[in-house]
Amino acid sequence: MMETRITARKNPLLQQVRKLLSSRKEREETGLFVADGTKLLQEAVRYCQGLDTVILSDGVDVELPEQVKCIRVPEDVMASISPMQTPQGALFLCRIPEKKAFYPQKGILLLDGIQDPGNLGTILRTADALDIPVALLEGCADPYSHKTVRASMGAVFRREPVQTTWQEASCAFREAGIDIGVTALSDRAQDIRQTDLKQMAVVIGSEGQGVRREILESANAQLIIPMNPHCESLNAAVAATIVMWQMTNR
Repeated sequence: MMETRITARKNPLLQQVRKLLSSRKEREETGLFVADGTKLLQEAVRYCQGLDTVILSDGVDVELPEQVKCIRVPEDVMASISPMQTPQGALFLCRIPEKKAFYPQKGILLLDGIQDPGNLGTILRTADALDIPVALLEGCADPYSHKTVRASMGAVFRREPVQTTWQEASCAFREAGIDIGVTALSDRAQDIRQTDLKQMAVVIGSEGQGVRREILESANAQLIIPMNPHCESLNAAVAATIVMWQMTNR
């Protein structure tokens, strides 16, 4: 494996890394995203078909595939581009996979407007662990932001995130004869323990607003996670985890 050394902080590659870390538009236009950390890099080496370029600090060694470009930089240069307060000494660029077609199926979780990358990454990590299919609707955080990738602990490498629109998804479920349930705080909502979630698609709404009204009004069922009356709601990632566990537990 050939290494290239970079010492200038204004090197074009390092400037591109900064843009990719800060801009979803840049990621979408270039088809590249950046992740950080030696543990995530090991996951990418094992599972990511699009691993392209690895940037390592002096003294950090990782076994890489022959086709992957390796860039070596001093620690101060790594600190200038790393999004971490305490860099682990590894940043890497991956190609964003081609968009996967949405396929309607029972027992799938739909995410509507999950905007916090930490919540999104945690949901993707849990879905990977429980083998639950997930699709992202409009308004969700970028699954390829470094914060989402880190929170997913490499799940985005093992399962490529599926993104679709509510219009596409609702038409597909209708044609397939699959009911849609939405989590909601309402008197009409059914206890998820009394519902066979494996037989439907379930929508989890955004952290602040919940499921969009148009989805709520067109759903076949409203669902609620039982909790103490004095508790208003749950964190989106926690709610999604409970729903996914119930999907596997009936």
